[in-house]
Amino acid sequence: MRRVLTFLLTAALFIGLAWLVAELPGHVTAELGGTTVEASTPVLLVALLVLFFTAYLLLRLLGALFDLPGVTGRWRADRRRRLGDVAVTHALVSLAAGDHADARREAHKTRKLLGDTPQTLLLAAEAGRLAGRDDETEAAYRALADRPDAALLGYRGLFRLAVARQDWREAAALAAQAEKAYPGASWFRPERSRLAVRAGDWAGALALAPPGAARAALGAAAAGAEANPVFAANLAKQAWKDDPSLAPAVIAYATTLRAAGKERRAQSALRHAWTLAPHPDVAACALALEADPMERAKAAQRLASANPEHAESRLLLARTALEAGLTGEARHQVEAAQAAGFNQRRLWLLLAEIDEAEHKDGRAALRRAAEAAPDPIWRCQACHAEHDVWRGACRACATAGSLRWVSGPGTPVAVIEG
Repeated sequence: MRRVLTFLLTAALFIGLAWLVAELPGHVTAELGGTTVEASTPVLLVALLVLFFTAYLLLRLLGALFDLPGVTGRWRADRRRRLGDVAVTHALVSLAAGDHADARREAHKTRKLLGDTPQTLLLAAEAGRLAGRDDETEAAYRALADRPDAALLGYRGLFRLAVARQDWREAAALAAQAEKAYPGASWFRPERSRLAVRAGDWAGALALAPPGAARAALGAAAAGAEANPVFAANLAKQAWKDDPSLAPAVIAYATTLRAAGKERRAQSALRHAWTLAPHPDVAACALALEADPMERAKAAQRLASANPEHAESRLLLARTALEAGLTGEARHQVEAAQAAGFNQRRLWLLLAEIDEAEHKDGRAALRRAAEAAPDPIWRCQACHAEHDVWRGACRACATAGSLRWVSGPGTPVAVIEG
């Protein structure tokens, strides 16, 4: 009903306007050369209106003709974009379905249709990676890295490729470039720290280590790898301060003190470590300058006095006493450790040596050694890999500061030679 009323009102308005125009009085005369044109006012108005619409249509037609190449280009661009969107969808579906060959074809089509945009490059890189085409993947990631708006995507993809081929130095360099391209991203610093550990860059790993990390272990490893004696001394001292009970840290610190001619301070640090956590390597460092067996036995007594009841003190005194020919004292210390409940293989082997030195039958001690608890070893607390020597990080899982001097059965994943 409303439409009918609207139509009637519009028709009445036009009829009214036409009637008003038709009722306009007057004539118009125009002369052009020898030609005279005379018309009434309503006819002239209608003619002008027709002329205006004719000129308007001609101008629109000319404009359309001039704009025809642009319209054709836009139509083609729209068509390519629609086809490109379809190809992107097909590539994603192929990736989800595991059809890597089809995914590569569709990804290549998206680049032809849409150009090298971040989306098409990332899609091509992923399709190439899943298809095992590392050359295509790396080329796509490098193209991404060259774009300021997508550099992070490129660097992270290249980083993954470097990690896959275990090129730790290249991976560390790429992580550093990614951090420059996108400062503040949460994964950069931990990744760079782990890569520095993988590459054996202990100083770099220490500099990147977050609060609460194994700084003492990293510092001790960095001190051992540092060629500059001043820097090595500073690293070792800081590692010792971070954890004075860690044997490698105190040994690194004592070694730098000894090299600087500060033997008394070195011995003081070693005795303090013996108080906290006695370790055979600490004893070896403390007695390193004593060549005479009797002097070594006396030095061992001074060190053991810092923690006399500990089993390591008993074994140290027994070993040095045996080397000095004091078999009675050696046997006394071994028996004291045994009475305290110490039952490791090394105790019974030492007792067998004492029996041999006293010309006694040591076969009973050897049988006990075969049944005793295993000797301590450096074992990773993360993956349980066993190491003959201490390192700043586990060689199996690259966990920094995870090696502990422990005894007892474990579930080692590997026995790694130092």
